[in-house]
Parts: sequence; structure tokens; C-alpha cells
Amino acid sequence: MPQMSEPGSHDEHADPHAHDPIFVAHRGGKMQIVSTVSLKTREDLSIAYTPGVADVCRAIAVNPALVEDYTWVSHTVAVVTDGSAVLGLGNIGPRAAMPVMEGKAVLFKAFANVDAVPICLDTQDVEGIIDVVTALAPSFGGINLEDISAPRCFEIERRLDEALPIPVFHDDQHGTAVVVLAALRNAARVLDRKLDDLRVVVVGAGAAGVAVTKMLIAGGVEAGQIIVCDSRGTLHPDRSLTGAKAELAGLTNASGLAGTVTDALRGADVLIGVSGGEIPEHAVAGMAPESIVFALANPTPEVHPDVASRYAAIVATGRSDFPNQINNVLAFPGIFRGALDARATTITENMKIAAAEAIAAVAATDLRADSIVPSALDPRVAKAVAAAVSEAAHRDGVCRP
Repeated sequence: MPQMSEPGSHDEHADPHAHDPIFVAHRGGKMQIVSTVSLKTREDLSIAYTPGVADVCRAIAVNPALVEDYTWVSHTVAVVTDGSAVLGLGNIGPRAAMPVMEGKAVLFKAFANVDAVPICLDTQDVEGIIDVVTALAPSFGGINLEDISAPRCFEIERRLDEALPIPVFHDDQHGTAVVVLAALRNAARVLDRKLDDLRVVVVGAGAAGVAVTKMLIAGGVEAGQIIVCDSRGTLHPDRSLTGAKAELAGLTNASGLAGTVTDALRGADVLIGVSGGEIPEHAVAGMAPESIVFALANPTPEVHPDVASRYAAIVATGRSDFPNQINNVLAFPGIFRGALDARATTITENMKIAAAEAIAAVAATDLRADSIVPSALDPRVAKAVAAAVSEAAHRDGVCRP
């Protein structure tokens, strides 16, 4: 008889990655299910499963709210993707997206003790995704949408948030926006500037660019002082635009500036790159003195930080090998921990602003030009964010009893 293989076993001779330390760390996946109850005796079995479990089932059937007390729902989220916009890799599909979703789940657990289940859907149809997530929702306390391309991600998040009684959060949009707002608050403090005095250029009008722009406005930046650029130049009302871009054009760019990224950056105080494209050095050189550059594309920033530092007083990237890493992990674990603790039905704008303020406050204990956000490994962050988000949820009245 053929022998059964252990989970994750492999033939090293057939595996070209057998000795690559990155692949070794991922072999068999990065997570597993662990029981919280003992199953050593017949009594253990009768309590954890039949017949004892029937008592819990009947109680939940009478009072569905008890599912949060007697199942994993109160501390578990689904991390859902269709694999259409994975990191800087693009549309690589659901199977290739799984290592990233597992990684996301591991971060949830490590930083905020939130259990997360990666769910990679083999459809990129808006209706199909909404239907599947809606059907799965009773098993979870929240939905973290991940790596779903724009503009579909906007509709998917909006409709799921309207339909479900649990938090729905597209991290590529809002996680990025929360950390950017926190970083900009602290950068302004270092330079003794006020948010409403800053001229800001956001390069990138996809999911992150839209969310960052709206978050900056909610956080105190003057809408008219923001200019958003896509691959064709500035967004302004005279361009033929639809959807989220048309909305941004109506909110921002009060001067109606038409032109290129270089035109937009001339005299600007802040550059926020969320495009994945390249911004030429001469464009950065044209910014105002004591400027701020957040070049957040990964793995290749829109402008290399060594180049940006020639002109800007404060530079941040999305990378861990340069100072000031603007990383979503500073936001999403604590945001979901706080939302779950509060039994929130949604994640409001005030909850996101509270998260940004909490992140900024942690870094404020040692604030300087090369330390405007906390380390992604700082254990204080998720706790501070969770507490702030939970308080904001109660103030906004979005908590279940």
C-alpha cells in the first residue's frame, strides 16, 4: 500500500525551492487551526460535540446574538480577495494570492489576537463576490476585503457594508489612508506646520488614492488645497471623468490646475505617492522648501528615498529598509480588534480618524524627522488603536447591545 504523506510534505528532489529560506518558511502554509477545548475523555467529547453542543445551538436559535458569546465569531474575521490586485504583483488570481492572505491572517493574530481566515475567491465578478461574502458572513465578526482592484472594490465594499450587520473594511483603501493621516499629522508637527496650511499632491487615483484623499480631508487638510493626479495628469472638472475620479475632481483642486504631475508638484508642500509609477527627480525638486514626500509604492517607491531626501525635509516609504515605514499593519489589526470589542456594525469615518490619532500619539513619544510613525513591531500600537476605535464606535452609536 502507498504510504500516506504528512501535511506539507514534499519531494525535495523535485522542488527547486527546497532550500530557499523564504519558501521553507512558507512550506505547508503559515497558519493552522488549534482547538481551545480538551478532547481527552468521553465527557470532553460529549460537551464539545454531541449531545452537549445541541444546548448551545438551541440557545443561539432562540437568541442569535449569543453567537458572539459562544462561538468564535466575536474574535474572527474573513480576509477576502479575488486576487485581482495583489501587492505590486497585479492580477495573479486566487491561488497565487493565498500566501499574502495567510500572511495577513498571521499579522491579525500576532498584533491584535484577532483570528482571521483567508478566503480566496475564484471569481472577479462583482455580484458573485457580494453573494459569496454575504452567504459566508454569519461565520465571522468582520470582513477584511483585500487586494481587489479598483473601481470594483468601491462598489463591493459599499454594498457589503450596507447589507451586513458586521464591519466591512477594504484595507488597501482605508488602512493605507489611516496610516498616511497619522504620518502626515506627525510630519506637520515636526515641521511646525498645520494641516490646513499644506498644499498636498496625491499621485494615484486608484483605491488607495481615493481613500487617502478623503481621509486627509476628514482629518483637516483643506480639500481645495489637494490635487490628485492619475496617469494622464491632474484631476479637474474640465476632464471627462466618471465614478470616484469625477467625485475627487469635484472635491479637490480648487484652482482648477490642469497639467502633469510636475505641474502639480510645483510649490507643493506634500507629495503622497500611491501609484506604482515613477516621479522624476526634477518634479520633486520643484516642491516647496521643507517639503514632505511619502513615496509608498512597493517594492519600488515612486521616487527613491535617497533622491527625495535631497529636496524634502521628511521622507517616508512603504518599505521596512528605510525610515518612516507607512505600513497598513499599524492600522488594520487594532481597527478590527476595537470594532470587534465594541461589537460595531460598521467602521465609521470617526473610527478611522481615531485610529490615525492613536497611531500618531504612539510615535509622538519619540517624534523626529526619521520617526514620524511607530515601528510596525511596536506592541503599543494595536492596543492604542483598538481602544480609540472602540471608544469612537460607542460615541457614534454603531454598537450592538
